[in-house]
Amino acid sequence: MTDTTLVIFGATGDLTSRLLLPALAQLLDREPGRTVHLLGAARRELSDKQWRDLLKAGVGDGHGEAVDRLVADAQYIVTDPTDAKDLKSVLDAVEGRPVFYFAVPPQVAEAACEQLAGMDIPEGLTLALEKPFGTDEASARSLNETLRRVVPENQIFRVDHFLGRSTVLNVLGLRFANRLFEPAWSAEDVESVVIRFDETLGLEDRAGYYDQAGALIDMIQSHLLQVMAIVAMEPPATLHETDLRDATAAALRATSLWEDNAVRSARRARYTAGTVGDEELPAYADEPGVDPARQTETLAEVTLEVRTARWEGVPFTLRSGKALGRKDTEIVLTFRPVRHLPAGFTGHAPGSTLRFSLGPDKISLGLNVNGNEEPFSLVREDVEVTLGDGALLAYSEVLSSILDQDAALAVRGDAAEQCWRIVQPVLDAWRRGETPLDEYPAGSAGPATWPQLP
Repeated sequence: MTDTTLVIFGATGDLTSRLLLPALAQLLDREPGRTVHLLGAARRELSDKQWRDLLKAGVGDGHGEAVDRLVADAQYIVTDPTDAKDLKSVLDAVEGRPVFYFAVPPQVAEAACEQLAGMDIPEGLTLALEKPFGTDEASARSLNETLRRVVPENQIFRVDHFLGRSTVLNVLGLRFANRLFEPAWSAEDVESVVIRFDETLGLEDRAGYYDQAGALIDMIQSHLLQVMAIVAMEPPATLHETDLRDATAAALRATSLWEDNAVRSARRARYTAGTVGDEELPAYADEPGVDPARQTETLAEVTLEVRTARWEGVPFTLRSGKALGRKDTEIVLTFRPVRHLPAGFTGHAPGSTLRFSLGPDKISLGLNVNGNEEPFSLVREDVEVTLGDGALLAYSEVLSSILDQDAALAVRGDAAEQCWRIVQPVLDAWRRGETPLDEYPAGSAGPATWPQLP
């Protein structure tokens, strides 16, 4: 493997300590032959001991020699990533192929890339950026133009850790490697698709970001649309970068709001005071740092359609929210009922449901079967396969692909622009006040007036 220097801008921040360092340690434990030099870069002054202590706390205990070597050899440079002189100092300190991971606010990453666009760039430089990618379609396009002035598209990694989740990858295996499902993966047999990410967590001290974004941007625009594209895409010839990303981008280009109606196709709500488990939560509007006048939603639901021959007429509902009574993170395909049920059966025979649950990974298939006591009485039974939590953390998968320059699971520039195009009419309608902001008590299933999803 090629020697690589992983430069983390924002090396003293929460993203680095909570996600990147544990993921990097797990990756090196699994692949001890991988040579990675770590260079931390941030504005904060740190002594060598403080830097080592930060690294040791981030990677945790119980690792092998590769992780010990990473920590021992890691460097730290006080850096303003928006300053061309500081960026030149970082580039001069790089050994082998450089990877720049921007664990900083998007506006800082964009300003840094604007500086890089005017510099001599070493061959093979890889850029990795966290969401959000712009604030609308026009700003996403402008950011993409800046990035492509620095390096080619296949060296740009717009990070979506959802695409590193093993459950999302399980969709590919189940669909394409099983003749039972591959022919049924269309409007002919599928009645609806639901992709949801319901959390029990509240705001968790994220008001500075979340109150500006809300559930629609934070989760649906940034993550769930990419998951939907994996579900809805046409079969690619290969799972290599170009074929896979061509297929998902085509699915997004074909996606629009249900009936092109931004009001009827979307709902929003925010939580009021309540109890989640043993924790009492204040109303979102009363959380520290929240401006109630922003009308920021903590629960969003959007229904879309993919206007292709495969999916015409099938509603794709994407939903995400905070402070809900149950953690529900899943992809659900509901199949159509059978065309004819022979007379003599009793009970109901609704369409089968296929569920991909995220963390711990589980696939379940809801089937109508004969009951034990009454031979022609139909009952519902679930067949389940538990797959565990996956071999790698989502960010370990992300880092592995970045270090290997395999962009198959990174968000391509045109796909990022399409995600903004899809949700923009909803955002505009909400800002005009055309959609009511419903409420739900923290710890509930959401507003009682909303239709129940499968």
